[in-house]
Amino acid sequence: MSGPSPSSTPCDFDQFYTVTAKRLVAVVYAATGDLAEAEDAVQEAYARAWQRWDRLTAEGDPTPWVRTVALRLAVSSWRRARNRMRAHFRHGPPPDLPDLAPDRVALVHALRGLKPEQRTAVVLHHLLDLPIEQVARETGVSPGAVRTRLSRARKALGSHLAEAEADADAEAPTPAPAPSPHPPVCHPKEVPSHG
Repeated sequence: MSGPSPSSTPCDFDQFYTVTAKRLVAVVYAATGDLAEAEDAVQEAYARAWQRWDRLTAEGDPTPWVRTVALRLAVSSWRRARNRMRAHFRHGPPPDLPDLAPDRVALVHALRGLKPEQRTAVVLHHLLDLPIEQVARETGVSPGAVRTRLSRARKALGSHLAEAEADADAEAPTPAPAPSPHPPVCHPKEVPSHG
């Protein structure tokens, strides 16, 4: 396996990587819900792109090719790891990343609940703003199938996010009564005199 031919420059690939890698990791992470898996899949996709760099750039923008490869690698890895994940769930779910806002945690959790093909369609269409026709080309299905996946995914996400919001509201502690601005006044008991 050789790298690009002498006509390609490493600067072209380096610039492409610098401009696209962070966003691609975010896309694959949104599709898989696993940051480490996303990073691994993206790195492998870029390595494969480097090996085909001349051909990819001759065909136009290499971004869709790299994205498709990264998503497919992540899904394949996910399928192999499914049984390992089940064992990990016996010990409880992994902790959420502390730097993520609660609404992002809820969204990632909701995305994890979707079927992989629905999750991929949502990520490509809604997070990357790709048109339905391009999502169809990249995933190898018809535009109608993409629309169906998006419709079902939106319905499932809406239901899941509404439940998460209701659960969060139910778990929210009731505020303690505000302290009085004035301290209580103590009145000594009058002691009756016996005379």
